[in-house]
Amino acid sequence: MTKVIIKIAKYISLVAFFSLFQINYARAFCPICTVAAAGGVGLSRWLGIDDLITGLWIGALIISTTMWIINWFTKKGLKSVIYKIIIFVVLVALAVIPLYRFEIIGHPMNRIWGIDKLALGMGGGFVLFWIFEYISILFKNKRGKLYIPFQKVIIPVALLAIVSLIVYFIIK
Repeated sequence: MTKVIIKIAKYISLVAFFSLFQINYARAFCPICTVAAAGGVGLSRWLGIDDLITGLWIGALIISTTMWIINWFTKKGLKSVIYKIIIFVVLVALAVIPLYRFEIIGHPMNRIWGIDKLALGMGGGFVLFWIFEYISILFKNKRGKLYIPFQKVIIPVALLAIVSLIVYFIIK
């Protein structure tokens, strides 16, 4: 099973690397969101913040990356729902399997309401980041343009940071 996942990860890495040579102008959906979410994950782990909050950021990173890759494939002409599901499943697997193998997910003392904190946070991060990105799109569609520069980055990341603070004070 792990050999198959490693082969898939190598294939995806090669495709991503060689696709860089096909780019003729910037088509990013939200790579800054992806970097911001990744930075948030690293910072929260370094600061010793609860795994529920870290999970929010991991989930946001996964859904942001999924949306970014799907948008890239859509611009290349692939519009099937199946490949969107496959991309999401592969990215979740690439995040969850290492966490599970190193017992970061699944530790019996790391639970809230009987559910692993990191896994629960990841699920919340999936849903919340998608909703926050949708809110940003609604703002843009209402006015026909962005309210502020980098709105597509600021709204989802700021709202996720606010939710993280709320969760922090609830579980503290």
